[in-house]
Amino acid sequence: MTTTLITGANKGLGLETARRLIEAGHTVYAGMRDTTKGDNVKALGAHVVQLDVTDELSVAAAVGSLPALDVLINNAGIIGSRSGADDFVADDLAEVMNTNVYSIVRVTNAVLPLLKASANPVIVNVASGLGFPRFTTDPDRIESKISSLGYATSKSAVIMLTLQYAKLLPEMRVNSIDPGYTATDLNGNSGSQTVAEGTDAVFAMATIDADGPTGTFSDRTGIIAY
Repeated sequence: MTTTLITGANKGLGLETARRLIEAGHTVYAGMRDTTKGDNVKALGAHVVQLDVTDELSVAAAVGSLPALDVLINNAGIIGSRSGADDFVADDLAEVMNTNVYSIVRVTNAVLPLLKASANPVIVNVASGLGFPRFTTDPDRIESKISSLGYATSKSAVIMLTLQYAKLLPEMRVNSIDPGYTATDLNGNSGSQTVAEGTDAVFAMATIDADGPTGTFSDRTGIIAY
């Protein structure tokens, strides 16, 4: 049985990822800041875990409650400030980096002993095409039409952080994914994809074998060349 931890799992992409992985036979631990909002994920059969990825003590307590771990999905994230260049300040960037990037380090560091005991350890980091320079400079892609000083910068860091972890943890499969423009609360449900479509990439990378790819960035169509 594969044991999986998903951060930010009470709604949107995290909730749909939990549903699909449970359906595929995973034992899913669904991390969320407010466990009173976990009824949807409980109904799927997941184990609800109080987990605030910005809080070291919360992370330690959550990881301490896990019996084992094979797959970590770093999904929790925020949009952060939407301010333009004139109003965006360093604290705005710090806030979004704390949740979207530093939390990956917090949670990954905490679960490494459990993952190292797994026969097939996997880490999937949810990034975004908004953090991929080639997409944001392609006039034919929607990413080039969106300006986001904080969010886009944080997701670019997620992609690079993933690459570095993949180099340093060759015994694990460590990959980042782009869900695509998916209708969730994060964008006011304005995305063109369903949450099912938005979880295709994370599902694919969460279910790879020990000989699967590592250090990659992919979307629902497959691995994207850097």
